[in-house]
Amino acid sequence: MSLSVKNLTKSYGNKVVVDHLSFEMPGPGVYALLGTNGAGKTTSIRMMLNMLSRDEGEVLWNGKPLSVDTCNVGYLAEERGLYPKYQLLDQLMYFARLRGVSTEEAKKRIRYWSGRLHADEYLYPPKKTRNRARKVALGGPESTVTVTGPSMKADQLSKGNQQKIQLMAALISDPELIILDEPLSGLDPVNTDLFKSIIREEIEAGKTLIMSSHQMATVEEFCTDITIMDRSKTVLQGNLNDIKRGYGRVNLLLKTEGDASRAIARAGAQIVTEKEQEYTVKVSGDEQANRLLAGLVEDGVRVVTFDLREPSLHEIFVEKVGHIDA
Repeated sequence: MSLSVKNLTKSYGNKVVVDHLSFEMPGPGVYALLGTNGAGKTTSIRMMLNMLSRDEGEVLWNGKPLSVDTCNVGYLAEERGLYPKYQLLDQLMYFARLRGVSTEEAKKRIRYWSGRLHADEYLYPPKKTRNRARKVALGGPESTVTVTGPSMKADQLSKGNQQKIQLMAALISDPELIILDEPLSGLDPVNTDLFKSIIREEIEAGKTLIMSSHQMATVEEFCTDITIMDRSKTVLQGNLNDIKRGYGRVNLLLKTEGDASRAIARAGAQIVTEKEQEYTVKVSGDEQANRLLAGLVEDGVRVVTFDLREPSLHEIFVEKVGHIDA
């Protein structure tokens, strides 16, 4: 399975919103499309899915133009796409039919994902009814049975629970290409972990995923290759590990028993944060870090933690797009 995005371009009048975006996914994995608000990420995704016309460019799946005929695609949009006044179960059955899933198979898949996402109370709410026939026939006390009532409507759910239903809609066709635009938006920590576990399962199943997110730690957790966009243009692209390796180990996490600020200053390093003898220090590389360590020893400052790391994706992102427009 391969995905090829070539020279996607989109303008509105004189304003270019996506400027020749290109990237390749030769096989299954997770690709991150990153950028500030308005950088062109969602527009790019919509062009990839033929939801929006392109001024230039093409998107190929296994060498053929990407479409519903050539690829089974699941899309979780950043904007909520549920009909607010219609029952959730009816909507999911409708989405399944649109994707060519049979009625019986759709019912099985909805039951599975409802349990997996802890959404049974919204899709299959219990409804108590009185069984008067039992009292008449047996002369016993009136009893109750529990049956399933109508499912809830989208506008009765919180933002996070609507996100669960939308993820179900995206996965109900068992897609081979999954596009997730801000998949963790609006989720509490428990449901964030739940969504992450599902994403891991899809990765392990050999799916191809494209993820757009402002949560850099999540991107680092899942994605191997990235594109960072800024004001319509690609400003950084490649394998995430290679990109970080290219920066070198320039972040030092330092914890001491005693004041380390004098040794840090002599080494020419920069204190980024400081709290109760725990420091985040920016260094130029291994040589400066070693000079700092020698200075701490010279000053008789006991070192508890000395952890030299590559920059985080968050820091790289801020460096590339952290401008403030006038």
